[in-house]
Amino acid sequence: MNLKIETRVTDGVTIVSCHGRIMFGEEATELRETLKRLLASTRQIVLNLSGVTYIDSGGLGTLVGVYSSARSGGADVKLTGLGQRLRDVLQVTKLVTVFEVYDTEQQAIAAFRRGAA
Repeated sequence: MNLKIETRVTDGVTIVSCHGRIMFGEEATELRETLKRLLASTRQIVLNLSGVTYIDSGGLGTLVGVYSSARSGGADVKLTGLGQRLRDVLQVTKLVTVFEVYDTEQQAIAAFRRGAA
């Protein structure tokens, strides 16, 4: 498997950092299961993709599925750390209109704070 997932909590927001490739198969399944497990106990997740070197359609599908599940359950997932290639993929697939994307973790956390105020 070529994906490493690390989680931590900062200011009450769960940060999930991914390193490696998010591809159809083990990687996408592991990410989906990790996020589903976290969503059972938290409503605010920042997904830091700065360490992602490659994402395929299965990986994108996983992101969309988890985002949809989160939103329907009253939770939210924000993205940060997108490299140019991943930004381009989101632009081409029009997913940039679905996800809230921030340049830094701090900006994403601040967006949760603004939403709670």
